[in-house]
Amino acid sequence: MSIVRSVGAEFQKVLTTRMWWLLAIVLVGYVAMMSGGFGAFLGWATQNPDAAAAAGGNTGLPPGVDLAPLLYSFASSIGYVFPVLLGALAVTTEFRHRTLTTTFLAEPHRTTVLSGKFASQLVVGAVFGVIGFATSVGAGAAALAAFDLDTGLDSSDTWALIGRGILAMALWGAIGVGLGALVPNQVAAIVIVIAFTQFFEPVLRLVSSLNDVTASIGRFLPGAASDALVGASFYSVASLGASDSLEWWQGGLVLLAIAVVTTVIGGATTWRRDVS
Repeated sequence: MSIVRSVGAEFQKVLTTRMWWLLAIVLVGYVAMMSGGFGAFLGWATQNPDAAAAAGGNTGLPPGVDLAPLLYSFASSIGYVFPVLLGALAVTTEFRHRTLTTTFLAEPHRTTVLSGKFASQLVVGAVFGVIGFATSVGAGAAALAAFDLDTGLDSSDTWALIGRGILAMALWGAIGVGLGALVPNQVAAIVIVIAFTQFFEPVLRLVSSLNDVTASIGRFLPGAASDALVGASFYSVASLGASDSLEWWQGGLVLLAIAVVTTVIGGATTWRRDVS
């Protein structure tokens, strides 16, 4: 079986299960709620500053920060967990349901099988990126337009951000494959993905922003690198300290390195073990 046939087989495995479209539905709902909800709230706060101030809190954005890119970036800043999960499940499901034996009988070269999963999840992650950004742009732009605020859709910078965001989501899918190869236990992999993306890394990013030294290290965290690649994120605005993020291409290289290193290590260890 060539790498092309292996990739095709992996696509078939993804499309013949319900998991991909269930995750896509949750992605759409989650991103629409955050992008549209924040857009509507900040749009209302912009037009009603006195009422917003009376409600408590500062609803203004830092100088030089545009609202539209922040809303659109929700697709990647909170949605990246979905391609990671799907990528991890693409590997761990084979261990859980003991289908690897059949897979390896069809293709004895295990590196080819793992490479097929890596390549296919890059594409699937990009598809999730298209779905996520279509949702965030649709919901966010609708909210902004409702309050006569600039949607930024006539700017090439906005479309460049969307393109980089789709690339980030593709890389997250590949990272999921690496994680699944490292941690073949499906429950453990799911717990790690959810705990790290929803709790540990956000806390680490918040704490690291308190000090210039730790901030320079924290920008290499996966989520921070992803936000740097995309070019906008509410996490960056909400950080307690000021620190320079990576350049977009540096963020992309960090994500690519994580995807490749985890996949190579997983392929050299767990993936080489005997399967029952």
